[in-house]
Amino acid sequence: MCQLLGMNCNTPTDIVFSFEGFRRRAGLTDCHSDGFGIAFFEGRGVRIFRDNHAASQSPIADCVKQYNIKSLNVIAHIRKATQGGVTIENTHPFIREIWGQNWVFAHNGNLKDLPDMSESFCQPIGSTDSETAFCYMAEYLKNRFRRKPSEMEIFEAIQDITKEVSQKGTFNFILSNGEWMIAHCSTNLHYLTRKAPFGKAHRIDDDGVIDFNDYAKDGDKVTIITTFPLTKDEPWVKMEHGGFVFFKEGDKIAEVVGVAKEMEDDGTLGNRAAA
Repeated sequence: MCQLLGMNCNTPTDIVFSFEGFRRRAGLTDCHSDGFGIAFFEGRGVRIFRDNHAASQSPIADCVKQYNIKSLNVIAHIRKATQGGVTIENTHPFIREIWGQNWVFAHNGNLKDLPDMSESFCQPIGSTDSETAFCYMAEYLKNRFRRKPSEMEIFEAIQDITKEVSQKGTFNFILSNGEWMIAHCSTNLHYLTRKAPFGKAHRIDDDGVIDFNDYAKDGDKVTIITTFPLTKDEPWVKMEHGGFVFFKEGDKIAEVVGVAKEMEDDGTLGNRAAA
């Protein structure tokens, strides 16, 4: 399957340190070599880079390091194709307009028997289950709310439609409209928030080291979301099966805690908590 990377923060920040470790998983330390993409929100716009070649070898991925773009919300994806050819149109993240805003979505998993979207206003361009699921979500949201609702109404609606889509298979995703970021865990997703006091971090995939004291200031908050931890010495939080987290300006605003997989296997399902 694929892997996901997201960043949500309260001050424009570059994602170079995290992305440089993440991209190595596309052919060097892991096998996610069927394309990559990364989207940076800039005001109401989105700057997006995609390639249908492995991120570890892609000159386009090199540009991310050289460009050093700073953003409040970033979503990246490295692909291991399950449905759809290795083409640009099948490369995540995907982007759609909802209530006059750009929404960006990336998915890790495999979904079967999704609804036919051929008669819908929002239709997939490529042939992936991921883009079809995103279009289905977008259509649902637009039909449920004719005008942009409150953030908590959006969060609740995303939970409702996600529970329906999740019945079709594995559905880890990261979603953002440039104001906030929502993460859903079906199997594997982790996050951490970096804030003062800052310290050093060591990457897992190549032993790269950074001291955030050299780059951050008091009051900065940067949340990183990824499929598997990128560093070996930071307090990553593992999300549970079925969990949702809502981030804004680097803070965790709301959470629906999922269920440990072993609990599900034992038949003891149920949301454990919500805050």
